Amino acid sequence: MVDIELARIAGGSLAQGRPRRSVAVDDFELGVFPVTQEVVAELLGEPVSRPRVPATGLSWLRAIRLCNAASEWEGLDSAYSFDGEDVTWHRDADGYRLPTEAEWEFACRAGSTGAHYGPLREIAWTSADGVSSPRPVGHRLPNLNGLFDTLGNVWEWCWDLFDADAGGAERVLRGGSVAVSPLSVRADLRRGAAARRGGSDIGMRLARGAS
Repeated sequence: MVDIELARIAGGSLAQGRPRRSVAVDDFELGVFPVTQEVVAELLGEPVSRPRVPATGLSWLRAIRLCNAASEWEGLDSAYSFDGEDVTWHRDADGYRLPTEAEWEFACRAGSTGAHYGPLREIAWTSADGVSSPRPVGHRLPNLNGLFDTLGNVWEWCWDLFDADAGGAERVLRGGSVAVSPLSVRADLRRGAAARRGGSDIGMRLARGAS
């Protein structure tokens, strides 16, 4: 049985970007862990090799479809509809979705203002740990929101366009991964990737609720 554990994130404001601007974040829910292989296996009826390891190789488009699959599994309204590769977000739906970039950073920081919410070696898997692939979730310390692995282990897709002001089509990835330097594992660091692109260190985390 799929177990998608969510933490309730109380809304607030976030100083985001450069130059800094204040962004309001409403109450929402976010996955305690990145989506694991066992969750994907249950949703899609696929075999699983490492159940508690984050599901990787996920393009943004596949992540969107997994959100809808999780919603269907629980009898919720799908948050997204498709016209080819054009995706529409139905914000009044009660189903699962990707977090916005502001939601992700706000939840990751959990009230902290620095690059990390704790000593990196205690909270995140990075290249400094000398491992070659993502690690099982929940083996490093959580933040004050009770979220594990928001920094390190796998990059996580967000809803937003990476460079919307310039008309870019790439989508935002956040959090860093086991494959990158500790210098690239920061609460404020952002990266863009094509919606069709997956990767061995790219995963996702489910959200629900207002945005």
